[in-house]
Amino acid sequence: MKNIMKRNYKILSLLLLLAFASCSFTSKKFSNPDKDKLLIQIITFVLEQGHFDPIALDDDFSAELFDDYIEILDPVKRYFYESDYKDFEKFKLTIDDQLKTTDITFFNVVNERMLKRIEEAKDIYKEVLSQPFDYNIDETFDTNYENSAFVKNRKQMKERWRQQLKFSTLSNLDDLYKQEKLAKENDASYVMKTNEQIEKEAREATLNSINIFFEDYIDDQRREDWFAVYVNTIVEEFDPHTYYLAPRNKEDFDQRMSGKLEGIGARLQKRMDYIKIVELISGGPAWRSKELEVEDIILKVKQEDEEFPVNIVGMRINDAIKYIKGPKGTKVTLTVKKVDGTLKDIVITRDIVELNETYAKSSIVDKDDKKFGVINLPAFYVDFQDYKNVNAAKDVKKEIERLKQEGVEGLVLDLRNNGGGSLPAVVDMAGLFIQDGPIVQVRSTGEAKEVLKDRDKSIAWDGPFVILVNEISASASEIMAAAMQDYKRAIIIGSKQTYGKGTVQNVINLNNMLRNNTSGDLGALALTTQKYYRINGGSVQLEGVKSDVKVPGRFSFIDVGEKDKENPLPWDEISAATYTTWENYFDYNATIKKSEERMSNNEQLKLIEDNAKWVKSKIDETVYSLNYKTYKSKIEANELESKKFDAISKYKTNLTFDSHSYEKNLFKQDTTDLKEKRQRWHESLSKDVYIEEALNVLEDLKTSYPIKKVASAVKVKN
Repeated sequence: MKNIMKRNYKILSLLLLLAFASCSFTSKKFSNPDKDKLLIQIITFVLEQGHFDPIALDDDFSAELFDDYIEILDPVKRYFYESDYKDFEKFKLTIDDQLKTTDITFFNVVNERMLKRIEEAKDIYKEVLSQPFDYNIDETFDTNYENSAFVKNRKQMKERWRQQLKFSTLSNLDDLYKQEKLAKENDASYVMKTNEQIEKEAREATLNSINIFFEDYIDDQRREDWFAVYVNTIVEEFDPHTYYLAPRNKEDFDQRMSGKLEGIGARLQKRMDYIKIVELISGGPAWRSKELEVEDIILKVKQEDEEFPVNIVGMRINDAIKYIKGPKGTKVTLTVKKVDGTLKDIVITRDIVELNETYAKSSIVDKDDKKFGVINLPAFYVDFQDYKNVNAAKDVKKEIERLKQEGVEGLVLDLRNNGGGSLPAVVDMAGLFIQDGPIVQVRSTGEAKEVLKDRDKSIAWDGPFVILVNEISASASEIMAAAMQDYKRAIIIGSKQTYGKGTVQNVINLNNMLRNNTSGDLGALALTTQKYYRINGGSVQLEGVKSDVKVPGRFSFIDVGEKDKENPLPWDEISAATYTTWENYFDYNATIKKSEERMSNNEQLKLIEDNAKWVKSKIDETVYSLNYKTYKSKIEANELESKKFDAISKYKTNLTFDSHSYEKNLFKQDTTDLKEKRQRWHESLSKDVYIEEALNVLEDLKTSYPIKKVASAVKVKN
């Protein structure tokens, strides 16, 4: 903890420097403070003084910021004209100069033009949707907007809106045809609507959806919201994990940190113009529904008291979330595009999502007269106000002790989809599996590296150990996997490589930097302040942790890692720490080879890999037909093609999982559906080919591993 305090001292020093500097900001330069200019001055100062790898505010920076800001404001090029772009372009190489003098002319010019074009767009889309679409003509629409140029005149702009709106209306049209067909099947006397009536209703649904979008989202945006987009674009030029939290967004952030959320219980991420599910919170409404899955794309959102859904394609993620989350007990209908390309309406009743459902949990399983344990850890959580009682390391240690009481002979730690969390927690957790020694190295700009060590010689678990990871395992998960791999303490099974996030962030409340703030809430800044390194000196940045046993997964061919983000920091390496490897595994390499052989002949994994390739091919398809018959036949072909992968979800091992005695006692006094949650988890474990192989590896290790014996060590030199 001493090193962590030392690192935090640097942040504190920066805050003090900023507080001192900002006194002059408010008292001298801003006798009548302009909040936007004040925010720019503080943000640029923090970035230049506190960021791990600050970039020069020069012409190159200006050009990148220019392109990114215009793209963020108008990603589908349906507002700005070519003439607008040319007007803006005169600022392309001078934004850096403006920032240095807290000049916001570029923002003002672009924002004023944006608001004007939005008002014009309202007339255009209403005009387009007032006339029927012809779904018999052969034309296509490309959803890869990077292939599009800015239009030159209103006629071209109307045509662009026509194609986009026609594409949006296609799914409405298809839904209405399905409803009519179903109504007729259920009631032979039912008089089906004409094609003209269905087409009109489909257009009206699109019109209502886009009206809601403009009225509830666009018209609700204040100047400070638009300016927050500009500020966030500036800070994200430094790296993907440095971002600005505007006051309204900071409230949402604080709510998430408080441990409770009202909503559907899903973590969302924006990829291109689409909002995707990246995690379902255990016990949450979406998780309980069993219908929503990771990688599903949410296309539309409909409230229970509204007739028409809102199309959220192209919407900023924070605004899309406002439609999706809501008060406990209310219902929301999500129109989602499944991973296999099919469309589905899913109704979810919102509820309070307790984030303690993301805490560590464990299960026992009998295999060939041997008993093993599985610990699932969705995040490296911590409560810094109560670290001794609420942290992932402490909870994992408790689960290990409970599993040991059941007589388990091997342990699996499941870090799949674990996006990371607390650095102190992962250092403490890694120490549960080794006698003592370095866990991770941390470096700040211009300072000597710090080696964070486990100094507790006790070992909570000295038996066979396997860690499961995938492409979503990031940050603290990568530290844990890397340390155990370097020590040869655990065998890592999973994706070719993990996420590849090798940076550390601190959240700075910008309001704390002003002694006399009369400008209102300034929000907060998540700032990348350090990079961390493996104890062997290598970095996980971009490269991630390469598994000992590499297996395909559903994300294998999808761009989800750090290397696929904008402006990632580069990979580098430093000198190795001094550490000693674990020698209890007499057949470490032989065990890996056995597992690789099993995996290469596993039919379930071959099917998973084929499915991953197929999904990637569908993602890469960006050109769609606007002819209804062609569109419909394509959907039907996708649905038929996807059926060959149904066997993936039907896979079943011969393993049975159960709760340990401590948890079974909790079931007797349970008021939170804990028993049902665990039963569902155990059922999913029994269908998990990766868990199955992890247990096979534990069995291989157990055959030549003397449990309860700490081995001698071999020194690894710097």
